[in-house]
Amino acid sequence: MPTLRFKQVDVFTARPYLGNPVAVVFDADGLEAATMQRVAAWTNLSETTFVLRPTVRDADYRLRIFTPRSELPFAGHPTIGSAHAVLEAGIVPERLELRQECAAGLLRLAIARGSEGRRIAVEAPRASLLSLGADAIGSLEQALGARIAARTQPQIVAVGPRWLTVLLADAAVVRALTPDLNALAALSRAHDLTGVTVFALVEGENHDLVVRSFAPAAGVPEDPVCGSGNAAVGAWLDHAGMCAGDGTRFVASQGRELGRDGYVTVRIDPETRRVWIGGPAVTCIDGVLTL
Repeated sequence: MPTLRFKQVDVFTARPYLGNPVAVVFDADGLEAATMQRVAAWTNLSETTFVLRPTVRDADYRLRIFTPRSELPFAGHPTIGSAHAVLEAGIVPERLELRQECAAGLLRLAIARGSEGRRIAVEAPRASLLSLGADAIGSLEQALGARIAARTQPQIVAVGPRWLTVLLADAAVVRALTPDLNALAALSRAHDLTGVTVFALVEGENHDLVVRSFAPAAGVPEDPVCGSGNAAVGAWLDHAGMCAGDGTRFVASQGRELGRDGYVTVRIDPETRRVWIGGPAVTCIDGVLTL
């Protein structure tokens, strides 16, 4: 039976078994989409990626990204974890910038070295925002079991995935959420959403925001540390003219409720208003996958 190289990488952490895990399958050019989907359902992680030869000029590699149920055009932690994996495996040489081809287009990645080792950031696809209709606010609050923050408007933020992005009153409310996942799945299907990301601002901590992301309609009840969800939060804040961190850069805490405790650095480019998300990554499994 054929075997392919395989890594499992924890993202948005420098410590194994925290952050958000992604399965990365190399040399996947000969696999059909149905096989990729079957492998993603088997790993049962929020995402599994497949590394292929690029088909466009200037790309270093091509990536396909699958949840247990469907393919995504872009996702944050799989992009960062896969870049870490291809660098570690020697598929592309170490350098300061990479180009990833995916269904969302050709994306820039920046590589840096720091006290936590290699840090990788990706420029997320340009965000588009659409306000959630007032008639759906009640259903949203009922599904969350919490009220949205006063004088704010939930936004459907598309950054590849489509996250309904919601500001809540404070971090304690976000951390204590026990949403009705069936109701969130129904809401997601009704509005063509990947899921719902909620957040709150904090002060006096080693982070500026608390974030949680729920995508039950995509087969992910709660994503431990969600890159695209944090990109959506960055776009929401920029659109609302609200500041977090130093105004153009903030750190989000996500995953403690699932025992994961990851940290996402989010930066708004002051000229393009594009959102960058980044952090460290660490390999936890290195082996082969038998098909």
